[in-house]
Amino acid sequence: MRTLVTGGAGFIGSHLVEKLLAAGHEVSILDDFNDFYDPELKRANLGAVADQVQIHQIDLRDAAGMRKLFQRERFDVIAHLAARAGVRPSILNPQLYYDTNVGGTLHLLEAAQRTGVERFIFGSSSSVYGIAKTVPFSEEMHLTQTISPYAATKIAGEFLCSTFSHLDRMRVVVLRFFTVYGARQRPDLAIHQFTERIHAGKPIDQFGDGTTRRDYTYVDDIIQGVMAALNYEGPLFDIFNLGESETIELRVLIAAIEQTLGRKAKINRLPEQPGDMRVTCADISKARKLLGYKPTTPLNAGLPKFVDWFLKKERNVATQRG
Repeated sequence: MRTLVTGGAGFIGSHLVEKLLAAGHEVSILDDFNDFYDPELKRANLGAVADQVQIHQIDLRDAAGMRKLFQRERFDVIAHLAARAGVRPSILNPQLYYDTNVGGTLHLLEAAQRTGVERFIFGSSSSVYGIAKTVPFSEEMHLTQTISPYAATKIAGEFLCSTFSHLDRMRVVVLRFFTVYGARQRPDLAIHQFTERIHAGKPIDQFGDGTTRRDYTYVDDIIQGVMAALNYEGPLFDIFNLGESETIELRVLIAAIEQTLGRKAKINRLPEQPGDMRVTCADISKARKLLGYKPTTPLNAGLPKFVDWFLKKERNVATQRG
């Protein structure tokens, strides 16, 4: 299949690109290489496969640029992982998040509609569950309120996907990712940021009392779920949670990083942040049954893998400088 991966130079996207290539797919990447974090890190993510893919540097907000791309090329599948990410930054700049995540998704869906794309995979987020009190979170829950602009843009994207699927008989699979980590994780995310600062002997910021809980999901498990969605033949529109279905308290996560690094953290305790959810936990029974999704990497196995990747990266940087 000819597959377009938006955000293909990012953390999850670059892993998906490698998996698709290994499975024999023809892959193109759409990424704007914005400065949310160092664009050179994104280019490095593609180092091993850059000569095997077409890379299109286009902003999702650029409707004209998107139209030109789809006039030149045809795709069987779009895996839409590109987005402005992060709860806290979205509170500071909600317009950017709306324009990119909602407007950009609309541009893609319109292009898919015009060119007969057969399958559209939408990377959503556990943040859409917002104020939901029932744990674990099920895809069948009635969602009434999100608590950050980022989450609002993701639920809006899901509704756009469902609308286009209904109107155009397009197969759309929405995947709600739960706190993904692993090699190449964005530097602003907790596991990467904590590891980097603890390793350097710098203090880490802990928002709240350390009892917030997350369903940390290793990137290889997420990619397994995305690949399964490429072959899903159920309802034309469907939604799946992709998580580990196990929650870890923030203070337990910090202790696990300390143990793996062999260093103690200096903790700067701060008030809870607006927009942060108290807990995320995925009910993955639907994905298990219908996608054959089977996560195999709990945190006690995935965290050492991440730290090993991080330390190798640090050694490479030191060697280049030295």
